[in-house]
Amino acid sequence: MKYISQIALLFIVSLVCTAASSLPLAQENCKFEGKKLYGKIRFVESASNADVKIKIVNSFPDLKVKLVENFADDCGEWQVVEYGEDLKVYVAENFADIKVKFVTSFPGMD
Repeated sequence: MKYISQIALLFIVSLVCTAASSLPLAQENCKFEGKKLYGKIRFVESASNADVKIKIVNSFPDLKVKLVENFADDCGEWQVVEYGEDLKVYVAENFADIKVKFVTSFPGMD
């Protein structure tokens, strides 16, 4: 009986690890569902038009964002534009895809 419970526990732990590794937010390449989280960003007014829905938070963000004027080439650097965007973002209060904190230095993912 003890052997069966150990196998069950090992199975549950492996399922949790597998689920955590398949999350849509990828830290190593700063992407969410294949879309990069840096570059030219356009804020949209409808969630149906957005590539990603964000919630603005003050603590425990998934992504720290720094607004820049030019050359948004690193993770978390956003250049806000009106056209020619790389990513369309909708600010949501509920059911957001990622949590974002706006910062003045050290953007990116932890």
